[in-house]
Amino acid sequence: MGLYPEIEPYDHGMLDVGDGNHVYWEVCGNPRGKPAVMLHGGPGSGCGAGYRRYCDPAAYRIVLLDQRGCGRSTPHSSAYDTDMSVNTTAHLIADLERLRRHLGIGRWLVWGVSWGSVLGLRYAQTHPQAVSELVLTAVATGSNREVALLTRGLGQFFPDAFQRFLAALPEDDREGNLAAACNRLIESPDPEVRSRAARAWTDWETATIPAPPRSVERYEDPVFRMGFARTVTHYWGNDHFLGDGNDEGVILRDAHLLRGIPGTLVQGSLDFGNLLGTVWRLHRAWPDSELLVVDDVGHTTGAPGMADALVAATDAYARH
Repeated sequence: MGLYPEIEPYDHGMLDVGDGNHVYWEVCGNPRGKPAVMLHGGPGSGCGAGYRRYCDPAAYRIVLLDQRGCGRSTPHSSAYDTDMSVNTTAHLIADLERLRRHLGIGRWLVWGVSWGSVLGLRYAQTHPQAVSELVLTAVATGSNREVALLTRGLGQFFPDAFQRFLAALPEDDREGNLAAACNRLIESPDPEVRSRAARAWTDWETATIPAPPRSVERYEDPVFRMGFARTVTHYWGNDHFLGDGNDEGVILRDAHLLRGIPGTLVQGSLDFGNLLGTVWRLHRAWPDSELLVVDDVGHTTGAPGMADALVAATDAYARH
């Protein structure tokens, strides 16, 4: 099956979402089709052209956006004077609602990958009337347990890379939340300290989350690297701005709020997040969800089996 052919947007713009921020958006596919919004990962990765290809362009009105501070949205989080206090999960959810109303959409399918699945789940829990279905992949829920696994926990599997990462942090900060410790360095007024910390973070991520060469190459762009590392550590170091600090996280706690929303979870069997069983627990707590596990695939959407499953899900929901 594979992905749909490459297409270009028929409309795009910059939406003023307040706080001095403007969010880039674009729409492609069928202007009269079923609305779908694509939520990228990171947080802070930005939405590339590949996200246009997971929905049938003849059946869907496909909306892409760069979340606050990344991609083509302004101001970019790589700039030291960008105010990160107005870049939180609540702000991103409010941006989605503002964009939905701006485009005159009643309900839309929400498609999300990695951090995008966290954002999509919380958006659906807080605005269920706006969500027709969910298609989520490389699933995460933004819990403290997940952050601990992806920073300190994976150190036992990648000891050399982990020691290099730890060595970049002050000794007094090596026992607590490592993302928060790295973020404190990235917020330093010293540009060299910021640069070294951003490099340490992306080197650690590259070592632990295999990615296609094109994705890894982005980290060689100092603007992307700084914006990405600053945004990820900002969220991971602050409980994803989701609330009570419970290790299990509020999304699993509030899974009952998803009742009545159909959803498809597509997960690689080798995704490290599976070590916590999060996607299985989410599926059990959400009766309207379907879980599809793709063998021999990690934290990615590009593998053939993953692409096939994701396209099959959006094809099925196009008929709803």
